[in-house]
Amino acid sequence: MSGSDKRVVRIGTRGSLLATTQAETVRQGLIAAGLDAELVIVKTAGDLSAAPVQEIGVGVFTAALREALTDGKVDVAVHSYKDLPTAPDERFVIAAIPPREDPRDALVARDGLVLGELPTGATVGTSAPRRAAQLRALGQGLDIRPLRGNLDTRIGKVASGELDAVVVARAGLARIGRLDVVTEALDPVQLLPAPAQGALAVECRIGETELIEKIGTLDDPNTRAAVQAERGLLAELEAGCTAPVGAIAEVVESIDEDGRVFDELSVRGCVAAIDGSDTIRASIVGSTHGAEELGRDLARELLDLGARDLVAVTEPAAGGAPHV
Repeated sequence: MSGSDKRVVRIGTRGSLLATTQAETVRQGLIAAGLDAELVIVKTAGDLSAAPVQEIGVGVFTAALREALTDGKVDVAVHSYKDLPTAPDERFVIAAIPPREDPRDALVARDGLVLGELPTGATVGTSAPRRAAQLRALGQGLDIRPLRGNLDTRIGKVASGELDAVVVARAGLARIGRLDVVTEALDPVQLLPAPAQGALAVECRIGETELIEKIGTLDDPNTRAAVQAERGLLAELEAGCTAPVGAIAEVVESIDEDGRVFDELSVRGCVAAIDGSDTIRASIVGSTHGAEELGRDLARELLDLGARDLVAVTEPAAGGAPHV
């Protein structure tokens, strides 16, 4: 891609407003890096199905984009990083993880209510078993309902009165300019977000050396370290624990005994029973180098604390909210 090379970099994305908005930020970044770039809409099986995500599998949102990369229909794919499988794919490289949006979950509720103000029996929609499990664990007696559709559809169910509230990723609302509907950004003490929530993965074919270098200008080292730790935790738990998993990692400043300031990685994780009957939490602090292994260490601590036993709890108690 020299000055005489007129190649236009094709950026593959899902067609939703959120996905195209995310991909557009990457396009603008590549243009700033000296490339011509355009968006290419790729339809996925997940976009064509109304089934709950846990039935169709979150991989449907990334498989079509990766197939388009493999077939040469696009040069770059932009993923919501939390949708990517944890196992690496030797065909591709994550060339950049741009600066992350706020990873917290957000409550959108009727009458401006915050989570603690929702009454017993209030209907709360969510697409994620992780959110459902942690919401049930709060013991408020909320009626958790399955939820699909784009962000406008989800928040519209509150405006229409179909639901009392929905819980969605704050990052998505921020990217489409709808933070005005948020009634509370949920503290991770209440709900730990999904591993890599709020982060993007900019992926291309292995071996595209010059393109990888250009994309790499969009990479944020702190975001990459945090996401690697969170996904390391998830990967380790998948070996023997399928209960809903939350994690958040943050680069924090520490001071050594000589008064020198240095960066460390603080990681919090949890595993919850889907019926809300139990939640196991743990945290760890370590070097930003070897972030993935730090996340795996935390996962092993969670397993030692009994996280593996939560695998058997897959349905809510009788009379509780429906499985989501």
